[in-house]
Amino acid sequence: MNKKIQSALISVFYKDGLEPIVNELSRLGITIYSTGGTQKFIEDLGINVVPVENLTSYPSILGGRVKTLHPSVFGGILGRRELESDRKEMLEYKIPEIDLVIVDLYPFEETLANTDDEKAIIEKIDIGGPSMIRAAAKNFKDVLVVAEKKDYAAIKDMLKTQNGETTTEQRKRYAAKAFEVVAHYDVAIAHYFLSEGGEYFLESSPQPQIMRYGENPHQQGVFYGNLNDLFKNLNGKDLSYNNLVDVDAAIQLIKEFKTDVTKSTEQSVIFAIIKHTNVCGAAQRASVHEAWKDALAGDPESAFGGILITNGMVDAQTANAINELFFEVLIAPSFEEAALQILKSKKKRILLQLKNLPTRSGQFRSIQNGVLQQSNDEGNYSEWTEAGGRETTEEEKENLIFANIICKHLKSNAICLVKNNQLMGKGCGQTSRIDALRQAIEKASQFNFDLKGAVMASDAFFPFDDCIKLGHAAGIEAYIQPGGSIRDKDSIEYAKENNLPMVLTGMRHFKH
Repeated sequence: MNKKIQSALISVFYKDGLEPIVNELSRLGITIYSTGGTQKFIEDLGINVVPVENLTSYPSILGGRVKTLHPSVFGGILGRRELESDRKEMLEYKIPEIDLVIVDLYPFEETLANTDDEKAIIEKIDIGGPSMIRAAAKNFKDVLVVAEKKDYAAIKDMLKTQNGETTTEQRKRYAAKAFEVVAHYDVAIAHYFLSEGGEYFLESSPQPQIMRYGENPHQQGVFYGNLNDLFKNLNGKDLSYNNLVDVDAAIQLIKEFKTDVTKSTEQSVIFAIIKHTNVCGAAQRASVHEAWKDALAGDPESAFGGILITNGMVDAQTANAINELFFEVLIAPSFEEAALQILKSKKKRILLQLKNLPTRSGQFRSIQNGVLQQSNDEGNYSEWTEAGGRETTEEEKENLIFANIICKHLKSNAICLVKNNQLMGKGCGQTSRIDALRQAIEKASQFNFDLKGAVMASDAFFPFDDCIKLGHAAGIEAYIQPGGSIRDKDSIEYAKENNLPMVLTGMRHFKH
């Protein structure tokens, strides 16, 4: 049913974009009620406005905490026009009908992001705003609610083209949006007060981005969040669903290497290649170019169509080398201008400048008819127990630490083979650990790596001594694993008998 707007209540924190819609309401002869700063803003435009205090007979009190919480306001919003009893009560108590509510919310999230002053944060918890929005949305049969300033232009055009009338469908659509706005606001506040997990799964991310499709073309995909906080897109098409999943895997890996992502440095840099969320190439070297060459050498076949990431500045020499490979995305904290010119030769190639690392403290995934949530897998090892036949050398220790990080970012069951801080072979996503090792050795052999003196990392304990025996036969001389098997002694005894170092970390890194 079409409804003619006769009166509007406007109370907003942000005034930008409000003037055109106020002018249109005035042109249509709609009575405007307002309060505080919004009232002054409208009066300064030379437009008549009725103070809310005229309805309530109360001024704004308690430092502005109570302004609109009054039956004369909420009765005007919630009154059911089709019910004679409601109309009689509104007439009896001189409550005017309110047909349009334009209200935004105090900037709670913005305040939280800019201060840790509890008093300032608490004062930005809006009470009247959400209440009026919910009331107007509930009564969508009679009332149009506008809860975000980004809708002002569309509302103004609607009022103009429809001569101040709205349809039930329009009012219901904006009611749904209003409930979304309030729900997101409440989730942010709940997170502020919750020091640990609560009784409900509460997550809310604005700014939906429609993907071309999901994981496969027949699936729909949407991303919720703000990628601009993390990257600057320097070239290429929009990130796809699969791109985003792989980019996340790449950044989770690069976070392990404590490097300032905002600038190039002289320290040793890491270059990694990601394919279907697994690391297929990685090397740590003194320069980005050297790191790239050795990362690619680890598995040049799998690198095709992959995601590339480094924590160093990409120079022209490296860009020329990378330019020979087809890849989907390259992520780096900075690029030389000459490097950008080279890499931009392919228009669809995505180049991302990494501005910040993600700070989310947990992760979750949908499963069956619910949600699984867990904290992040932080850290490399919780202990360093030398349990083998001898202690690791400094070089072996460095390689074991590097290998354990790479292994942590492979799908389980996972085995990682490293020498000179270069990934030489990996096995991942296998149903047995020995198969993961066989795959890793085969990969190393395929690309002509000599495993003599290499080290092995395992994401979980060795259930039997078959892995260390096979690894030793291939030339691998040092091992790192979490331990915890009831048969740990089998692998440890073999290491001792053959004078092989074995480190127990006490930290498993399953990844499913």
